[in-house]
Amino acid sequence: MITENQYFDGQVKSLGYETTEGKSTIGIINPGEYEFGTANKEIMQVIEGKLTILLKGKTEWQDIDAGQSFEVSPNSSFKVKTEVQTAYLCQYR
Repeated sequence: MITENQYFDGQVKSLGYETTEGKSTIGIINPGEYEFGTANKEIMQVIEGKLTILLKGKTEWQDIDAGQSFEVSPNSSFKVKTEVQTAYLCQYR
C-alpha cells in the first residue's frame, strides 16, 4: 500500500511504502527550514538538490549533496534547511 504524507502546510510531501527491509518514504522538500522528530533509526539519502542538516546534540550544520546520505538515531530529532526543492529517500530501520 502507498501512503501520502504532508508536513509543514504542504511544504514537505512524501509517498510511503514498505519493503522487505522496512518502511521507506520518497519525497520533496520545498525551500525553507524544518525540524523532524524520529521514532526509528532513519537513513536519509538526497536524490536531487541539497540539504543542510543539524543533528540533535551537534552545533555545526553539515551540507548533504545529491548522492550523499546521513543517519539519524531513533527517538531523536534533526533540522534541515534547503534553498532549492530537494528530493529524498528516507528508510526507517
